[in-house]
Amino acid sequence: MTSDTRTKYWLAAFAVLFAILWLLNEILFPFIAGIALAYLLDPVADLLERWKFSRWLAAGLLTFLMVLTVIAAFLLLIPLLQSQISEIALKAPKYFDIIQGHIQELFSILQAQLSDSNVGSLKDKIANLDQPDLFGWVGSFLKGVWGGGIALLNIFSLMIITPIVLFYLLRDWDLIVKSVDSWLPRHYQNVIQKQVREIDEVLSAFVRGQFLVCVLLGLFYATSLTLVSLDFGFIVGFFTGLLSFIPYFGMLTGLIVAISIAIAQFAEWQTVGIVAGIFVLGQFVEGNFVTPKLVGEKIGLHPVWVILSLLAGGSLFGFTGILLAIPAAAVIGVLGRFGVSHYKNTRAFTGLKENPSDEQADRLKE
Repeated sequence: MTSDTRTKYWLAAFAVLFAILWLLNEILFPFIAGIALAYLLDPVADLLERWKFSRWLAAGLLTFLMVLTVIAAFLLLIPLLQSQISEIALKAPKYFDIIQGHIQELFSILQAQLSDSNVGSLKDKIANLDQPDLFGWVGSFLKGVWGGGIALLNIFSLMIITPIVLFYLLRDWDLIVKSVDSWLPRHYQNVIQKQVREIDEVLSAFVRGQFLVCVLLGLFYATSLTLVSLDFGFIVGFFTGLLSFIPYFGMLTGLIVAISIAIAQFAEWQTVGIVAGIFVLGQFVEGNFVTPKLVGEKIGLHPVWVILSLLAGGSLFGFTGILLAIPAAAVIGVLGRFGVSHYKNTRAFTGLKENPSDEQADRLKE
């Protein structure tokens, strides 16, 4: 098989994979979720195996614990989240009026620095903000997300299919890896295995580590905001932690929402400053201690690359794309670095005569 034929073969394979994801993205989520959980829990299953558990028993125990954790989270968190969301719906118009009043006060302070026409134009824009339309749009958006989520995720199949996929993948993970390894072309086996190991290192550092970071940040923000008596402090802190896997986006979103609520709720600015200080402290501890310890400083995924991947994956394939975004980013990043490294050994880069083909093959095997 020539180099051009191999390239065409791989391009065709990726095109078929993309088409399958595109056509079946609405039903793939439970399977992708099962694969992701199996990847996360495989090291734990290996540990249980070393403790003399059989593989099927380790897989069954971990699947049971995962299902139990999800059920417990629903029973404990859903009622609290539901009550806070209902309270948000009741208090949001009042908060909107208060914030609008603060903005009007700010414009009155700035009036001395602006012309009368500019001040009048700005006041008209603030006064013309249609509160019912705004909250109607928010309600419609949330309703669309919920309705689309139901159709996309298919909660029933998620609760039934995902545990089954998780169990069988955990049970057969090592066998699957050995089987795939046996399919590799012998001539390029070493270089492929090396790239796969690097991809696994990047993914394990980011996914497993970032999961722990999100949990810890969610607990910190939810507890801290609740202690300062911020309305909806738990739900704001909880979702800030969940969104922290998107670099900076989660913290900034939580900060803006929490500050807005604090300005509307508290009369004194000291409490608003405390709320802001919680996010500053959380970001400082996360950036300097938690993430370097749990994720690692050199994971090969730049924050901008992560954000772009998540947005692209979500736009193309919805929730399924979000789950696939980080693995795809890791694969592209590792293969991209390998391609650049290989390019630097070619005549196109060095300007020297290319090495004989047998020496190139030996380099690929290293």
